[in-house]
Amino acid sequence: MADRTAPNCHLRLEWVYGYRGHQCRNNLYYTAAKEIVYFVAGVGVVYNAREHKQKFYLGHNDDIISLALHPERVLVATGQVGKEPYICVWDSYTTQSVSILKDMHTHGIACLAFDLEGQCLVSVGLDAKNTICVWDWRKGKVLAAAPGHTDRIFDISWDLYQPSKLVSCGVKHIKFWSLCGNALTPKRGVFGKTGDLQTILCLACARDEVTYSGALNGDIYVWKGINLIRTVQGAHGSGIFSMNACEEGFATGGRDGCIRLWDLNFKPITVIDLKETDQGYKGLSVRSVCWRGDHILVGTQDSEIFEVVVHDRTKPFLIMQGHCEGELWALAVHPTKPLAMTGSDDRSVRIWSLIDHALIARCNMEEPIRCAAVSTDGIHLGLGMKDGSFTVLRVRDMTEVVHIKDRKEAIHELKYSPDGAHLAVGSNDSSVDIYGVVQRYKKVGECVGSTSFITHMDWSTDSKYLQTNDGTGKRLFYRMPSGKEVTNREELKMVQWASWTCVIGAEVNGIWPKYTDINDINSVDANFSNQVLVTADDYGLVKLFRYPCVRKGAKFKKYLGHSAHITNARWSHDYQWVITIGGADHSVFQWKFVQEKKTKETVHIAPQETLADSNSEESDSDQSDVPEMDSEIEQETQLTYRRQVYKEDLPQLKEQCKEKHRAMATKKRERPPASGVRLHFIHGYRGYDCRSNLFYTQTGEIVYHVAALGIVYNRQQNTQRFYLGHDDDILCLAIHPLKDYVATGQVGRESSIHIWETELLKPMSVLKGFHQVGVCALDFSADGKRLASVGLDDNHTIVLWDWRKGEKLSAIRGSKDKIFVVKINPYMPDKLITAGVKHMRFWHKAGGGLIGKKGSMGKTETMMCAVYGWTEEMVFSGTCTGDICIWRDMFLLKTVKGHDGPVFSMHALEKGFVTGGKDGMVALWDDTFERCLKTYAIKRAVLAPGSKGLLLEDNPSIRAISLGHGHILVGTKNGEILEVDKSGPITLLVQGHMEGEVWGLATHPHLPLCATVSDDRTLRIWDLSPSHCMLAVRKLKKGGRCCCFSPDGKGLAVGLNDGSFLIVNADTLEDLVSFHHRKDVISDIRFSPGAGKYLAVASGDSFVDIYNVMSSKRVGVCKGSLNYITHLDWDKRGKLLQVNTSAKEQLFFEAPRGKRQTIPALEVEKIDWTTWTCVLGTSVEGIWPVVSEVSEVTSACLSNDRKVLATGDDLGYIKLFRYPVKGKYAKFKRYVAHSTHVTNVRWTHDDALLASVGGADTCLMIWNHEAEGCREMRQCDSEESDIESEDDGGYDSDVTRENEIVYIIKALSTNVRPMSGIKPHMQHKEPSVDERQGVVRPPVSRALPIPEKLQTNNVGKKKRPIEDLVLELVFGYRGNDCRNNVHYLNEGADIIYHTASVGIVLNLTTACQSFYVEHSDDILCLTINQHPKFPNVVATGQVELSVAATSPSIHVWDAMTKQTLSVLRSYHSRGVCSVSFSATGKLLLSVGLDPEHTLTVWKWQEGAKVASRSGHTQRIFVAEFRPDSDTQFVSVGIKHVRFWTLAGRALLSKKGVLSAVEDARMQTMLSVAFGANNLTFTGTISGDVCVWKEHILVRIVAKAHTGPVFTMYTTLRDGLIVTGGKERPSKEGGALKLWDQELKRCRAFRLETGQIIDCVRSVCRGKGKILVGTRNAEIIEVGEKNAACNILVNGHMDGPIWGLGTHPTRDVFLSAAEDGTVRLWDIPERKMLNKVNLGHPARTVSYSPEGDMVAIGMKNGEFIILLVTSLKIWGKKRDRRSAIQDIRFSPNSRYLAVGSSENAVDFYDLTLGPQLNRINCCRDIPSFVMQMDFSADSCYVQLSTGAYKRLVHEVPSGKQVTEQALIDRITWATWTSVLGDEVLGIWSRNTDKADVTCACVSHSSLNIVTGDDFGMVKLLDFPCPEKFAKHKRFLGHSPHVTNIRFSYGDRFVISAGGDDRR
Repeated sequence: MADRTAPNCHLRLEWVYGYRGHQCRNNLYYTAAKEIVYFVAGVGVVYNAREHKQKFYLGHNDDIISLALHPERVLVATGQVGKEPYICVWDSYTTQSVSILKDMHTHGIACLAFDLEGQCLVSVGLDAKNTICVWDWRKGKVLAAAPGHTDRIFDISWDLYQPSKLVSCGVKHIKFWSLCGNALTPKRGVFGKTGDLQTILCLACARDEVTYSGALNGDIYVWKGINLIRTVQGAHGSGIFSMNACEEGFATGGRDGCIRLWDLNFKPITVIDLKETDQGYKGLSVRSVCWRGDHILVGTQDSEIFEVVVHDRTKPFLIMQGHCEGELWALAVHPTKPLAMTGSDDRSVRIWSLIDHALIARCNMEEPIRCAAVSTDGIHLGLGMKDGSFTVLRVRDMTEVVHIKDRKEAIHELKYSPDGAHLAVGSNDSSVDIYGVVQRYKKVGECVGSTSFITHMDWSTDSKYLQTNDGTGKRLFYRMPSGKEVTNREELKMVQWASWTCVIGAEVNGIWPKYTDINDINSVDANFSNQVLVTADDYGLVKLFRYPCVRKGAKFKKYLGHSAHITNARWSHDYQWVITIGGADHSVFQWKFVQEKKTKETVHIAPQETLADSNSEESDSDQSDVPEMDSEIEQETQLTYRRQVYKEDLPQLKEQCKEKHRAMATKKRERPPASGVRLHFIHGYRGYDCRSNLFYTQTGEIVYHVAALGIVYNRQQNTQRFYLGHDDDILCLAIHPLKDYVATGQVGRESSIHIWETELLKPMSVLKGFHQVGVCALDFSADGKRLASVGLDDNHTIVLWDWRKGEKLSAIRGSKDKIFVVKINPYMPDKLITAGVKHMRFWHKAGGGLIGKKGSMGKTETMMCAVYGWTEEMVFSGTCTGDICIWRDMFLLKTVKGHDGPVFSMHALEKGFVTGGKDGMVALWDDTFERCLKTYAIKRAVLAPGSKGLLLEDNPSIRAISLGHGHILVGTKNGEILEVDKSGPITLLVQGHMEGEVWGLATHPHLPLCATVSDDRTLRIWDLSPSHCMLAVRKLKKGGRCCCFSPDGKGLAVGLNDGSFLIVNADTLEDLVSFHHRKDVISDIRFSPGAGKYLAVASGDSFVDIYNVMSSKRVGVCKGSLNYITHLDWDKRGKLLQVNTSAKEQLFFEAPRGKRQTIPALEVEKIDWTTWTCVLGTSVEGIWPVVSEVSEVTSACLSNDRKVLATGDDLGYIKLFRYPVKGKYAKFKRYVAHSTHVTNVRWTHDDALLASVGGADTCLMIWNHEAEGCREMRQCDSEESDIESEDDGGYDSDVTRENEIVYIIKALSTNVRPMSGIKPHMQHKEPSVDERQGVVRPPVSRALPIPEKLQTNNVGKKKRPIEDLVLELVFGYRGNDCRNNVHYLNEGADIIYHTASVGIVLNLTTACQSFYVEHSDDILCLTINQHPKFPNVVATGQVELSVAATSPSIHVWDAMTKQTLSVLRSYHSRGVCSVSFSATGKLLLSVGLDPEHTLTVWKWQEGAKVASRSGHTQRIFVAEFRPDSDTQFVSVGIKHVRFWTLAGRALLSKKGVLSAVEDARMQTMLSVAFGANNLTFTGTISGDVCVWKEHILVRIVAKAHTGPVFTMYTTLRDGLIVTGGKERPSKEGGALKLWDQELKRCRAFRLETGQIIDCVRSVCRGKGKILVGTRNAEIIEVGEKNAACNILVNGHMDGPIWGLGTHPTRDVFLSAAEDGTVRLWDIPERKMLNKVNLGHPARTVSYSPEGDMVAIGMKNGEFIILLVTSLKIWGKKRDRRSAIQDIRFSPNSRYLAVGSSENAVDFYDLTLGPQLNRINCCRDIPSFVMQMDFSADSCYVQLSTGAYKRLVHEVPSGKQVTEQALIDRITWATWTSVLGDEVLGIWSRNTDKADVTCACVSHSSLNIVTGDDFGMVKLLDFPCPEKFAKHKRFLGHSPHVTNIRFSYGDRFVISAGGDDRR
């Protein structure tokens, strides 16, 4: 039988011919060692031109397409294509990986660039968004990522002269990026008029913000900042592909084949045209240049590399060449010389010298070449072409001998016969033609047996036979030269083949994997003399097999390098080399064949990473000489940990079911029970599928795990404490070197690892989000800082963590086979090993990845355990055959026989080792495994008297071993934990059932005992009293599912899985009687009450048998159920049986005959049942959960006092309900401890304990039943029930409004006004009369000069246009829907607040405002950093648009310098509604407005997200860090308060527990403050303040305010607390109160605002002053001593400010808003002078020309005229019923025009006195009136209307003027219209959704300012008739600027906002 192991010889890559020039640019550089680095296919190549040597980097697994050189020029970064592409940073000197960056990009990595220091690397992906990613490459961490552009990006570069700036360019764009925090913010380059918008292919950065870029048309574009300043025309004839900067200047290379050198100012130095040089050719295209000193490297499209020496530029030196683009298929080797011939679709045939590694000849043919062959004498070279012809050349001089075309389709294979007489030509026409060589290639035969194209051919040694393979996988034989098919296989028996290149045939069966398609191996070649076979396949793998290899799935060695399909592979004539050629990568690889050497030298060939001897992984068949796998291991590898439903899925499932119970929720739901249970003791230890999971802690307690619990067991007191953080099976456990922390990993869809400490059982860190399915192995590093984990996903991912920070350091796919153990090297924490099924791997960390090498062991064994020895390179591992392997580095030194059967556990001591195996022996060894010092057998005979139970069998399989405290701790497969004393005696400490589900559970009728029976075929009796031990055990012949004690406790009935049952003596467990009447499982068994006369036995075949116990006869059978019987109960009289079936039937039968009864539901409740374990019926309908589709309630048990019903379900929850549980979805208390389904629950006879058993977790858990009152709150106390109650805590209009506000986003803004019609920039312009008539006016008109468009007011002054606007003043403060957003800065000298999208700092002494204007949309929240290390650091969060990536959500900035410190682009869609700094000031917490209300914690300085988690389903209003903590914070919101802990990278939360305070209800919480000793105060909607200790409610401060408590502030200085709420001011109370630290006493302040109800939204306390922000947009300072109020800031409270009027001669202005006020503001004084309450919302306001009167138009159609001096009403009138939109005085003060929404303008004559009679009106207006302007002579008025029409009417007649010539001559007094030809340019391109809402031309009539629905203010020139005129933009408003005016003298522009009131 042929040997099935892999061959011992191997291949080593020696040379690669080629360079990748196609589709890549900038990929060729000089390293520091003057070597040349480039790539081809999937290999990075370092070429030393002086020595003509190549080194290879083989860390990629697919085509490399990008390369960057580190500034120190030693390290190289390369990026590849692929589904999950990664970046490798490697050392060009050693060609070893330094770092691997992955998990960010998809499709491929298009560009790479290092920054100046070389710390950061930027990469660009090939995905649809062209993601740009900035890496800290050494750590493998992403610093920032952003979508790059919608189209391809071709180049990216760091600006080497400015920190954290980048430039990227590509298809029709260039972008300038700045990196701040974790945000990459782009600005698009402005091409402007200087150059055409076009594709930019490459770029280089220079000093002073100058960037040079090469464009597609051959120009060079020069940028300064983001603007194009000049172009260098025609630098190249066409596209510039590459630009390289060096000390002397820049080099560029283009498609025209030229290289140009430029100096540092981009003045040309010289041109080198490569086409004109001797090596040049037409069509040469340069793809890459590198200029170093006087050498220039050039890479071309056709895979050549030239080196040009500058002073001898006409003679470029060709240093590398390869085939050009096109597939490469043809390969032949010379029969006697070391030459290889290749031919490709680029139509060239090339001859390579394998010794000199050089091209020695090339010849171009007419057609693409597909195959080649050399005649036996080496004279002729035959080439098969793609068009069906073939050509024969003389090798000597490449001259043609013949050219023959007999076929239409491609020739795929040519072969000369060994005697040189014939040439066989196989074509895709599925035939082989035979030609005679000597007869000048005359056709002499034809073979036509195939039905498909010919793929391979071989001649026999005597040239008499030919074998062929074809595309259908057939192998045929022909007699030569006639071509007759051989059908009789007998005559072929003795045939010897001259060569073997066929892929089909008995001799090469083994090259095919067991299950595969036939087409993916392209080429084979056999080396007869060394008996090896090389194959080449579609996956880019070269494999070596033994030859012949007869059985499928043979072992091999495989080599990567080619990226895609390899088309051909051949041995050289002397078998020294293998040549392989790649199809798509058109490269030629030359591999050195290294024969097997028995000596040690092979070890020292530097193993090429992972690949040198990649002993095949995928070969799936077992090798013949590997022993069968041990049954136990077999069993374990087949376990699956996947679940139908994971606990993580519950919230979604609940959401889906919400609809169902919206209806239910209105009904009253049953309260949860008063009493609860607490986990007390667990019998069980998980040994059957876990190893090494048992340790001593620091204090000598024992830590292990079972089910979902970590257990700390104190063996002196026999008590257990539990870590309850997990919610599903724990699979592995590791202990920290200091033995105080433990890490445990669990099953789960997103499985988590918890690190917790053993004393307080608190989680220190939770690691999530990396492993799927589960975590199966963990290990701490020796310094305790790192943790390695292995996942249960298909690839067994290995992750290395910094566990305290919760950061993933590195990750890699581990292996296809299961990994059993991972260990970190104790001496070098960057190294680790993994061991498992058929492998042992040695890994070292490289950046974000790990690089693995296989241990070379000869034959692959399965490793079960491994430890590091006394030096860093020694490793010891235990195998499944009982050997111990001793390794140095990765080489096996020797093996020692250790145990019979697998070695499961191994532990290193100071001076030796201890091992444990399946043979039940514990062995102590010396430190070299030379001698075994001592063995201990685990036997019953040596059990010490103090044991807590009995050993089930001698020598149980040992799964865990640990040493400490003079003892050896042993865990067995049978679930026992034993302690072995060094002197010999063994104590049993803990014990549970073995593998198999546990279903049967019964409690004793009057003793604290219980019995369990399990699928592990044992029946056990447990003592529940404090001794907690197993009293008796009996093995059964079959597993059992149920058991029951007789009423006197003497008998015990057990139902077995084969349909039999027995009754045993309860003390001795000896048989009394047994029956076997049924075939299916006995599912429940019950004695009748009282004397226990009858026994009811329920079986899976849907019958209940009733037996008479005394006579032991069956007396009755209950028939009639449809399905499997699940539960049974007797009534008290012993006459009636209640039965539940799995078809959800509830049936009743009469004993003893079993007659079926139907009993109405009401009667059932009246019957007195002895026990209640059923789960159906009206009295328990509330126990079924909302998600009952996925979760069955498996068991129930009613306490003996009939008050509490306990249930167990499929999700592992134990729940307690108040009995009877009527009505659906009752409330409950629930407890998690079991991991999967709970199979049974039972109360003890006195209700003191509850026992529960788990199915798969094999545990028996004992719970203490704690009556109410006596229980302290524990973390294991129940969670509240699933659905929140609907009785919510109160209602407040403000809160509701804040919750329902939809924050508008600028880019999605809509119109403020209900416009209709066609927008101005879309309308067609009517030609004027002259144009229609074709009149051409002379340039100098004799007509009257056209009057000015606009009357100018400041006549004497020189007209000069306005250049720019600077934000100077903002009136207003956002208080109506934001809170906690006013703060003191600088010891109270300044205050900070925000409105719209501006952050404002107001200096209180000078009243100066300064602004932070970087936000792109409304700011919603603001906080300051109170840590002294970060003075004046402010964080603000904004409304955010999820669509545009350009809107970061949180800015952290310095309030004094307005410098942005960090921008955090968050995952909160919709916006950020709360921000809070932590105690040290380093962390920032933010809350989103997204549907999940995500909470995120940031390290704001780095911009790194630490943790994020969805907060609550409903709105969260505030989340704040505790002032003394960096890990604890509290969030409050709609009916919710949660207490959060940051553990590592995970956020853990606890709901507030209300049950401690009588009648407390969960209310909507609005604010939060903190006190000492973990006190938390939350303000509610009802005005109460809740006081919490930890997360338990301890008291309520009733009615702290009469209305909602909107804000609370904790003073860090003295701990006093300020609260603010909604309250009517009264003598004793006010909306502002100052409290002591405990919130016991308070002092109230009154705010003298004159409002009926004060509503405080924000408070802050400084030195003796309290700062208050109110709902009415005032900011007030209140003195603590004298309670004096000082109003600092005023603003409109509500609704858009529509009206703005500026005074004609003073810098004051009026504003009118929806809040019913008109306010008078003074600009120089910076304050509100006066305010008039109108009682109705105001819409518009205007001054008379003299400034003595003010007209105000209202929303209800009324208008009022006030006298300015006295503010008395001069007159008022209401002629219209809808809103007045604009109101204007005529310039001569005679008329008042009033425009309304009723499509009319009314004229009033003011000279007639204050009764204001309408004198006329304009009718026939198509829509409502927006703006009106009078002409300077008061004769005309122009209107802009909602239909985008501009009309002109006469005054006062109201007639419409239509004659255009007349209109053109009118001079207007003012211009506020947004319509008209003169202002067409104010409409921008993107106003299709939103409009320009307002405009105003300056008094000098040279400029116009506009406001629009996006919230932008723009400044343009006036007039601007051209479309899309140029403008300057000013941001600051949120969406909708409603009005805008110049103040008199054009000094100020005043703009009013719609939604933001300022």
